[in-house]
Amino acid sequence: MKSEKKRAQEAIQNLEISPYAKHVLWIAAFVSAICGGLYGYDTGIISGALLLITKDFHLTSGQEEIVTSAILVGAVIGAMGIANLSERFGRRVSVMVVTAVFVIGALACSYAPNLTSLIIARVFLGCAVGGATQVVPTYISELAPASKRGNLVTLFNVAIGIGIFLANLVGFTMREKWGWRPMISVAAIPAAFVFISMFFLPKSPRWTAENEGLESAVEQLGRVRSSRMVIQREINEIHANVVNLDEDERGWKGLKLPWVRPAVIAALGIAFFTQAGGLEMMIYYTPTFLSDAGFGSSSALLTSLGIALVYLIMTLLGCLFVDKIGRRRLVLIMGPGSVVSLIGLGIVFAMHPAQGSVGSWLIVAFLLLFMLFNSGGIQVVGWLLGAELFPLPMRAAATSIHAAMLWGADLLVTSTALTLVQTVSLGGTMWIYAAVNLASVLFVFFCVPETAGATLEDIETALRRGEFRPRVGQDPRIRSYDEEEEEAVGVTPAA
Repeated sequence: MKSEKKRAQEAIQNLEISPYAKHVLWIAAFVSAICGGLYGYDTGIISGALLLITKDFHLTSGQEEIVTSAILVGAVIGAMGIANLSERFGRRVSVMVVTAVFVIGALACSYAPNLTSLIIARVFLGCAVGGATQVVPTYISELAPASKRGNLVTLFNVAIGIGIFLANLVGFTMREKWGWRPMISVAAIPAAFVFISMFFLPKSPRWTAENEGLESAVEQLGRVRSSRMVIQREINEIHANVVNLDEDERGWKGLKLPWVRPAVIAALGIAFFTQAGGLEMMIYYTPTFLSDAGFGSSSALLTSLGIALVYLIMTLLGCLFVDKIGRRRLVLIMGPGSVVSLIGLGIVFAMHPAQGSVGSWLIVAFLLLFMLFNSGGIQVVGWLLGAELFPLPMRAAATSIHAAMLWGADLLVTSTALTLVQTVSLGGTMWIYAAVNLASVLFVFFCVPETAGATLEDIETALRRGEFRPRVGQDPRIRSYDEEEEEAVGVTPAA
């Protein structure tokens, strides 16, 4: 390994730093994040299309749940299945496979001749959705420097918001003109664009170091870093992790190690609460709920469009500020607002307000407030933490179970939402989701440390030292290598 490190040092010295390195980094993040837009669009379009599909195929409420949740079944399969592909062939190749499945799946859904074919096609499309949520955040996080990782990875969330907004916009403005089939098939166009673009973008430097050697990692870093000093620092950190690589830490078996357990608990917990808090239910079923509450179809779809717009704005703001505010702090600030909004929403639903009354406007107001707090808090960090908490040898497997938990929780909520409403009423359902959101705040407070500003290697070091879980009365941050060096020489690090 020493000779390999020496060759890497020589490669750094001979490396020509591209003046466009920062642009390449952002382009790679933007292009791969389009997969988030595809996820948002393909899952969100059902909100407007479901009314038309129900008419065409004469669906019952149970069949509506099956059509809606079929994509989530596929997402769980895709999230688990992409791990081996990502580990063996790399993150970039995996993104290309995912986008190819997006193209085929969208077209298959739009040409489905009957209910059974549509359900099968949506399961297949879901494999792309689940695969994207596993590999894209990982790819971006392994490309990004620590100071920009939160901003770049949460571009995926912003793209989800854009996709959901576009889906609702199309559902509101084009559903009568287009019909549901073109509404679904149009997603194949951006998917094809990402597939072609990935041929020209860099590989993950971390994956490259482990599978192709440090020299290749230097080459990939040279495409997205503008300083030899920065590249030298990252290569040293990557090398320290790769040289100490234990075969027992690879893949699924690595997740069983005791020192990794705090990361597994934190990641799976945050994944569950990200989806189980009710946001996806609002996206999928808002037109249905509002129609049942007396709203007309146009009013219900317009409200759904407003919800999607709030989601987009808040995820964009989260993307801009998540590195400055911090992952943990963002959830602790925004989470209580989600709880209060859902309690208020449940109270108003329980009152059964007449259409056009003050109560009906309060329903819209509380819906928008819930979306503001939930999408600006836990939704911002839910995908990000899964991509940054785990050591390299087990990262592909870990992000797979993280994504599978996200989609499993989403499937649980989506497949039971209408049944839950019929059992405990719409107001009671909102109170159940309020309790879930309260539990998410408590979970983050006790189990999730602050990772903002720490490199992926810093996080791994904290796990190995047993310093990962936040302790009451102590700084909840994971300290960076620079802070430890400053502390060692007697310099007080900045707060």
